[in-house]
Amino acid sequence: MIRFLFKGILRDKNRSVLPIIVVTLGVILTVFLSTWIKGIFTDMIDINANFSTGHVKVATAAYFESTNAANDLALLDVDELVTNLKTDFPTVDWNKRINFGGLLDVADENGETRAQGPAAGQAVDLFSPDSKEAERMNIINSIVKGQLPSHAGEALISDDFAERFNVAVGEEVTLFGSTMYGSMMFYNFVVSGTVRFGNQLLDRGAIIVDITDAQIALDMENAAGEIFGFLQEGYDTEIAEEVKVAFNAKYYNEKDEFSPKMEQLNDQNGLSEYLVLIDSMSGIMSFIFIFAMSIVLWNTGLLGGLRRYTEFGIRLALGEEKKHIYRSLIYEAILIGLIGSIIGSAIGLGLGYWVQNHGLQLGASIQGGSMMMPTVFRTMVTPEAFYIGFIPGLLAMVIGNALSGVAIYKRQTAQLFKELEV
Repeated sequence: MIRFLFKGILRDKNRSVLPIIVVTLGVILTVFLSTWIKGIFTDMIDINANFSTGHVKVATAAYFESTNAANDLALLDVDELVTNLKTDFPTVDWNKRINFGGLLDVADENGETRAQGPAAGQAVDLFSPDSKEAERMNIINSIVKGQLPSHAGEALISDDFAERFNVAVGEEVTLFGSTMYGSMMFYNFVVSGTVRFGNQLLDRGAIIVDITDAQIALDMENAAGEIFGFLQEGYDTEIAEEVKVAFNAKYYNEKDEFSPKMEQLNDQNGLSEYLVLIDSMSGIMSFIFIFAMSIVLWNTGLLGGLRRYTEFGIRLALGEEKKHIYRSLIYEAILIGLIGSIIGSAIGLGLGYWVQNHGLQLGASIQGGSMMMPTVFRTMVTPEAFYIGFIPGLLAMVIGNALSGVAIYKRQTAQLFKELEV
């Protein structure tokens, strides 16, 4: 019977082509949107982890409690601490970082101040051969002019700052600020390049230097504000929690506010509520879209069944049982739903994989935003993307045909011949 129905679907184009096209389009949209939502939310988590929280982060207890993350609360003896971390947790990538602020001063040909503006700086490991910091923070792809610092004393500055104050690559700028001990400091950097991340928080007056330069400039030898840890397989709440608990049991002393303490990503910056919101919004948005597509495909099945009202009457008049007609209608709906769902899922997954690998550049549309979001949006193909399209594609189609097929049982044999005569 299935073979017979399949041949009927292939041969009767008027009855099968439109439903299959509608199902295919609906499934494509469902699959692609599910990967799009997952990708955007995952990228937003990643960019916050890469720039501000890590998957886990080590700092002093006082540093975590401070609202301005002052360097006078920084970790000391960080080289030994990082060595211990690599021994205790070898599967985690550990990186020292320093956040600092101050004024960037640009001098004229006479050495007098030509321009001056506030700067928010970040010091990361740029020179170590095995460091992934430049890649992780997408620094290389964000360079507008010049190149990544390759020697001590070089820095990247915000392209917006450089344009505003007419600072050229190769020109020297002076950072005014304070050291870890509160004394005034002045340190000269040569601009090796300019960067634009597409985010107002980073582009207003950013300066990025190697951590060794920052340690010298800020009088922070063998010290760092934070130590970021990144899990090899990406952020996992349970694994991060295990690392955090093990570290704090060994190193953290509640009575010493300067003892090292570890927090994981969702312990910081209110991200715990944000992650819950992401899960909820992702589920809600997917449900709404799947429900909407289900209504569309349900109507497709319903209208398709109603259009065949006369056909059912003829088959009943020829002596075919009502339950047999009804079963054939359901089987046919299953076949159409499967064909459309398989084709739609294949195309939707193909689009999802393409955007996942290549991304969509939407930096211009979010320029000036204050939320840390990626400028290149990517999808994320997860196992659920392989079956989520079958929910509206197959289930809704079958339900629509099942409801329309109820009309078969309402047909009265006495009325059939009158209808056929007309």
